[in-house]
Amino acid sequence: MKSQSKKMPAQPLDAVARRQFLQRAGSLATALGLGGAGALTTLRPAHAADYKALVCVFLYGGNDGQNMVVPTDASRHAQYAAARPGLALPRSALLALGSTGFGLHPALAALQPAWQRQALAPLFNVGPLFAPVTKAEYLSAPANSPLRPDSLFSHSDQQTLWESSTTSAMARTGWGGRSAQALGMVNPVISLGGNGRFGLSDQQTPLVLPGPGDTFGAHTLQPSDMGWAPMAARKQAIDALYAQQFVGVLPAAYARQQREAFLVSQRLGALVARQPLTAGSSAALDAAFAPLIVNGRLSTSPARQLYQVAKLIDGRATVQGDRHIFFVQQGGYDTHANQALTGDPLDGQHARLLKDLGDALAAFDRAMVAIGMDQAVTSFTQSDFGRTLTGNGSQGTDHAWGNHQLVLGGAVRGGTTYGQYPQLALGGPDDIGVHSWERQGRWIPTSSVDQYAATLLSWFGASEAMLDQVLPNLRNFGSARNLGFV
Repeated sequence: MKSQSKKMPAQPLDAVARRQFLQRAGSLATALGLGGAGALTTLRPAHAADYKALVCVFLYGGNDGQNMVVPTDASRHAQYAAARPGLALPRSALLALGSTGFGLHPALAALQPAWQRQALAPLFNVGPLFAPVTKAEYLSAPANSPLRPDSLFSHSDQQTLWESSTTSAMARTGWGGRSAQALGMVNPVISLGGNGRFGLSDQQTPLVLPGPGDTFGAHTLQPSDMGWAPMAARKQAIDALYAQQFVGVLPAAYARQQREAFLVSQRLGALVARQPLTAGSSAALDAAFAPLIVNGRLSTSPARQLYQVAKLIDGRATVQGDRHIFFVQQGGYDTHANQALTGDPLDGQHARLLKDLGDALAAFDRAMVAIGMDQAVTSFTQSDFGRTLTGNGSQGTDHAWGNHQLVLGGAVRGGTTYGQYPQLALGGPDDIGVHSWERQGRWIPTSSVDQYAATLLSWFGASEAMLDQVLPNLRNFGSARNLGFV
């Protein structure tokens, strides 16, 4: 294996040098959240007039959608309340969604203005599906049938199914990553919530960014460190190493990756580090997030992540590209116990999680309106699975299948609901349970993750051919490819 600079004849790299080069390359790529051949493509200017962004908000643990969106008509609310004593929200506490017959959990009060301007829509009973399936078809299908998604009710497996839009727990790529690749986006999926499967493709990993105030890039090799001669010399030596022309696919790929990683960190570092109410921060964004800023810091994890997304959208010319997909996450939704504590609708673990979520999404929505980008940005929730309609013996709920989601943004056709709300009959046609002990209200989905993703991606600019490429199960739903909410 040989390397060659532009000024000197080719010289052999000894084994130690090769090992050190690969170790340095791999560790730097990991630190920057980059990996895989072609992790970043050639940059091109943003086209503001055609800019669009999708923001996936994943609720890890399995959000109780049964309490997030609740029927308000007397008959269905009575069924709902009878199935979960101690957990059901009283009709008087629900935030009515117009004349739809449904209401939001009161902890989501911050989202009411978005509903009122028709920028918010609930989507009912979504989940991983290979094809439309009835209860009879599901029960009669053999264990290895694609009509039975892998490892139902398992956290890690169902997270994979939602993030990959497949029914196989062995899926390696995510629908966000595949979309970025198919659309030829400048950047891979930009994640503020870790290196999840959602942003993976067979050529890219997500660009993982830290929160406001944190350093993005190689430690001690930031522009602010270049005033100290030893660090400046170190950076110069590393740049010279990566500038060499390497013979061999692997070292050449690593060198290219590191050059790009340094360029990206230098381009985005200052923007990523900027905090609210500091020099250079956006007054419009700071005002939108003001209720969540305490002592100059954002008070919750969802707020920190979504503030960072808002900054990147506001600074899209620096980020570059006219299409961005972002990933944000909030954990803690595995509410087997203490979901509600005192009977107060705003008390308990689930209410606290939803308040943090609703407040952060509302602040982000205000920010997009303030900078004139709300029509160009659509946010949407995902989660492992729904939870049982029935409660358990620990003031909580257990793992289920279909779940309700929220979609938010100026392009959303809000002011109404989408999808088919399940029949609230334990052991009924929508409940997977047959025997008395398993009749818990675990709904068979009536809309698929593929249809959900296809609706978002169609708005985002994906062609029908691209949708079939990114979402291989979509063709199984015939003409019902688009759910119409955006």
